[in-house]
Amino acid sequence: MHKRKLVITHSLDQTLIDKIANVIPEWEIVVGKEKSSWENAVKDAEIVAGWKTELEALCLKEPTPLRWVQSWSAGVNSMPLEKLSRNKIMLTSANGVHAYPISETIFAFMLGLTRKIHTYVNNQQTKTWDHSNLKSEMHRKTVGIIGVGEIGKETAKIAKAFSMKVIGIRYSGKSERYVDEMYRPEELNLILPRCDYLVVTLPLTADTRRLFRREQFELMKPSSFFINIGRGEVVNESDLIAALQAGEIAGAGLDVFATEPLSSESPLWGMENVIITPHTSGSTEHYHQRLIETIFLPNLKDYMAGKPPAINAVDYSKGY
Repeated sequence: MHKRKLVITHSLDQTLIDKIANVIPEWEIVVGKEKSSWENAVKDAEIVAGWKTELEALCLKEPTPLRWVQSWSAGVNSMPLEKLSRNKIMLTSANGVHAYPISETIFAFMLGLTRKIHTYVNNQQTKTWDHSNLKSEMHRKTVGIIGVGEIGKETAKIAKAFSMKVIGIRYSGKSERYVDEMYRPEELNLILPRCDYLVVTLPLTADTRRLFRREQFELMKPSSFFINIGRGEVVNESDLIAALQAGEIAGAGLDVFATEPLSSESPLWGMENVIITPHTSGSTEHYHQRLIETIFLPNLKDYMAGKPPAINAVDYSKGY
């Protein structure tokens, strides 16, 4: 008898595999990070957890038995959304897995830039004892969070420990705990002059691509800091560079870029008022466990009960 098949394109601890097997004891479960682990199995998979570029050719040939894809990342913009939608394949993302590690990176950027930690680290390399004109503090300042999802909500919560005023922007405009004022995307320019820190957590969609251009940076305070942990293409990178060079903003913390890896020729590398991380803000020792236990397993139970997975279901019309 032909077994229903789940393919997971990442390596998991046996304890997590056992938890999955308890929900689908009659299924064949194929687990492994290397392509050789799943290449032959994926064409017959009903569920795939963890999307890779090669999968499009292997398991999206029509007709396909694939019914559900669990993304291993929060962003799904690099996936073949049109093909998945056309084949009526359900898609769920990893939103929520990253709230703790990414919010920690956001505050590492904010504190590092405010207290000039990066400057002092550079001074340490040359054994330079220099005050470096340190004068700013973060308490009681205003942070604008552009995209109040799980990451934005955690960021707002932590901001309150610094007695910060929190302004948020989300598509629905719905109020949120720890956010003092909430606005809709079309009101972005109204809040920019008020923010001491601007934190971008947005996914990449047709509406968010190059949302931040020279016009937006010119509206920001010269003392403000720009933090982007969403997607690089949400920002016009050349306009950001120009704004930093012109002193229109004080600095930037950047984890994502329009082209990755960031070119060695980019002026961003050499800017003293910029902190760069290589798209690692979501990295955490608990990643697989959180994804499986808080998202995939509850969704799998729904799926086996004949219901569509409800947690982080992607709306193809919106792109997230």
